[in-house]
Order: sequence, then structure tokens, then C-alpha cells
Amino acid sequence: MPDALTRLIKRYAITNGPFTTDDVRARYGIDASAVLRELERDGELVRGELRPGGSEREWCDPEVLRRLRRASLAVLREEIEPADQRALARLLPAWQGVDRHPAGGAGIDRLREALVPLQALALPAEVWERDVLPRRIGAYSPAWMDQLGASGELVWVGAGALGRNSGRLALYFREDAALLGPPPAPRGAVAPDSPAHEAIRERLRAGACFFTDLLVDVELAPEELQEALWDLVWAGEATNDAFAPLRAPRLTLARAQRQAAAGRGPRAGRFAARRRGSGAAAQVQGRWSLTTGLFAGGVAADPAAGRRARAELMLERYGILTREQVLAEGVPGGFAAVYPELSKLETLGVARRGYFVEGLGGAQFALPGAVERLRALRDGDEDTLVLAAVDPAQPYGAALPWPKTEGSRRPARASGAYIVLADGDPILYLERGGRALQTLVPAGDERLERSLAALVAHVRGGAIKRVALEKVDGQSALSSALGPALLALGFQEGPRRLTLSA
Repeated sequence: MPDALTRLIKRYAITNGPFTTDDVRARYGIDASAVLRELERDGELVRGELRPGGSEREWCDPEVLRRLRRASLAVLREEIEPADQRALARLLPAWQGVDRHPAGGAGIDRLREALVPLQALALPAEVWERDVLPRRIGAYSPAWMDQLGASGELVWVGAGALGRNSGRLALYFREDAALLGPPPAPRGAVAPDSPAHEAIRERLRAGACFFTDLLVDVELAPEELQEALWDLVWAGEATNDAFAPLRAPRLTLARAQRQAAAGRGPRAGRFAARRRGSGAAAQVQGRWSLTTGLFAGGVAADPAAGRRARAELMLERYGILTREQVLAEGVPGGFAAVYPELSKLETLGVARRGYFVEGLGGAQFALPGAVERLRALRDGDEDTLVLAAVDPAQPYGAALPWPKTEGSRRPARASGAYIVLADGDPILYLERGGRALQTLVPAGDERLERSLAALVAHVRGGAIKRVALEKVDGQSALSSALGPALLALGFQEGPRRLTLSA
């Protein structure tokens, strides 16, 4: 039979695990190298470093290799005893590098490193620079963010307005934006469609321009122009190559332009106005442009590649990814959209699937490094941490449910609110504006005292400018059970509130 050797090698491959060329030579006393290479070309065999501790490349039947891989994955899934939910709350800040770095050595390179896993995550604009980035790089200068934007390396995209003066935005490295796709739009969001919005779109389609160019080219009053422009920003349609507009009060530029126009006398002229300055340059810098070019040819052209990139990014961001976390981010299509890609990453050995955190469902995926760090957490370690309620390292209200509270409002992931975690448990919740404080544990919990001390230290450090407590657990702060402890920690008693300033 002319193909007898080929059939013999195929039968040997089917009945054995990974084997080497020398194994075949020892079994049959022949050199089968040529036949093995031919079977590899035809897809009948695969070759690689397949066995743990192997010193050379081996051959294997594809179906045998698939069975071995499935068995290995099953063993890995059963290796970990699920941790309680507090362990996830302790893991996330450490995984994301919160307070890992000292102030020394902070700079644009460390900022760039911290931003990579935070891409495509929509957070309130002010939270990025006030709460999230400084905690991950040790120190922070707005000039570093401006430098990344001015170089074209970093871009920002709006993801929904929060009132009149702020909104949520996502950050991207320009080269990754197309693959990751735009941030999810808020539920019920409708694209702005007034004549003013369309006039701005038409001008920006012609190319990026400064705000002063918009004032000249678009026939709108300054106030109306800026209102319409920011509507497009928070709808995710317009952006700027500088970060400064996000720090300026929304109508400051429009008022400055109006005042400059009203105060210009007959002899002042164009150049005299330039010498005086209108205040515009100090308030809004950079060029405005449409975001369509950032995302062109990415997710729309290859949806599967986009889902794969999003799955890899979320794994890098959280270490352990659950269905609840994916839903909290508002990923289009939900967990079902990224599940097939996560399964492929498991097959490739990039991620593991298992039941790592109890109470969060069986379909959990994790990077091997995150699993090892979860194992290494010890119950005896006392850690107290103050985080912004919307910080991605703070899992409550997203991956984990808020604790049940009686007689007070339920905490929320709101901009300007803060939560104090002790040993992974939420202990205190400071509401937005600093006027109300909620305790999330029983009154006798020994962790209350150190959680209050951590909150005071956070304020003293300048992260929160001022706290003026009027209510504690729905009662007057002055007569609350925590009143004496707050006064002992440095709060000042006033007629109606307890105050503490940075």
C-alpha cells in the first residue's frame, strides 16, 4: 500500500497524546519526518510546544489536542474555591493600581500607562482629573493631559450630559478608538437635530476649526452657538484636541465674546481688541472636530474584532470580569455580545473561566494574574480606602449590590459622592455635595472609627474641598451618634452643620 506509512502515523497520532519525531522512530524504527511534515501541511497534525515542561516541539492530532485542552480547562476551573464578594472589592483597587505609586516619578509616561486599561470607559468629566487619575499615578498635573491631547495621541468623546454644566466622557488613544468603538449612549438619548446643531455639523464637516472660526462661519449668537456645540459634545458627535474646554464653565466664553463685542468702541478696532484680550483663549483652547473620523472603519467594518478588543480591554481593566460588570458599563449587546470572545480567549489560554467570586454567576472570566492575586488576599489585612463612588475600582452599584440600609436613601454611583471601604466592605457613603453621610454597617461596628478617620484624611489631603454635614443617617449631624467622633476628628460645629475643609 503506497500510503501505508501515512495511515500508520495517523493511527498512532489518534491513539496517543503529543509525541516527538523520536517517539515515532523508537516505536517503529523508521524516520517519519517527511510524512509528519506532509500531514501538518494537510491539517491532519498540529505542531508546537504542547506538553508542560517539554524541551522541544511535538506533534499531535487536532482532535486529541482539543480533548486535552478541554480537560485541562475543566481542572483549572475547579482549582479555585470561590472567594466572597468582599475579596473582589479588595482586589479591584490593587489591580488598578490605586495609591500604588508615590508622587515621585509621576509624569506623562505613568499617566499614559494608567490610561491604557481605562479606555472607552465613560465617567463624569471632572472625576477623571479630580479622583481617578491622581490616585493611579501618585501625582497629577493637568498639563500632562493637555500634552497628550495636543500631540493627537489622546482623544475624548462625550457620553451623555449630566445637567447643564457637565457630562460623562470616555478617553481613547487615537490608534485604538476605531477598534473599541464609541462609548455607549445613555438610554433614551436622542441626537440633537435643531437648525443650530446642523449648522455646526456642516461647518465641522469641512474640517477642524477653532471656536473663533465657528463664531465667524456659523450665524448664531455666541450663547446659542456654545449651547448647541456642547449638545453635540455630550451626544458624542463633537470633540476638541484640548482638555481645557472641559474645565471651563460652560458659558464663560460666550459671555466673554458678548462683552468684548459690546465694549468695543468706534476707535478700538480689531487690533486693539486683540491687545486687550477677550478672555476667550484662556477659557477654551484647541480645535473642534467631529468624532466620525475617529471611529471610521473600525467596529462597523469588523464587529467581531471590535467585540474581541472590548473583551480584552475589560479583562485588563478589572482582572475578573462578570456579567454584572459588563451590564454596568452598558456594553452594546450586553454580556452575550462579549461571551463568545471571552470563550475564545479561554481556549487560547489568555483567560480562565470559573466561579471565582461567589454570588455572581458561574460565567466569570479572569486573567491568570488576577486569580493568583485573589488567592493571595488574606482576611487579617486591615485596609481602609476612600474612593469616588463612580471610580471603576469601586465595585458596589456595578459588579456588586449595595448593602441594604434601613430608613435612609440607597447609595448610588453619583458624581461627587464618595464611599469608604474597610476590608472590602462599604462602611460610609458621603453624598454628593458633602451635606449628608450614611453609615452602611451597624452602629457598633469597630471599623466605623477608622473609616471616619480615613474620610477626614482624604479631605485634609485636598481630594475633597469641603464637607458641610447637615445629616447623618437622616438625622441632624449635630445631634447624631457620630457627632462627638466627628468633632474629635476635626470637624467644626456650626449653627446647622459640621464642617471640615481641606
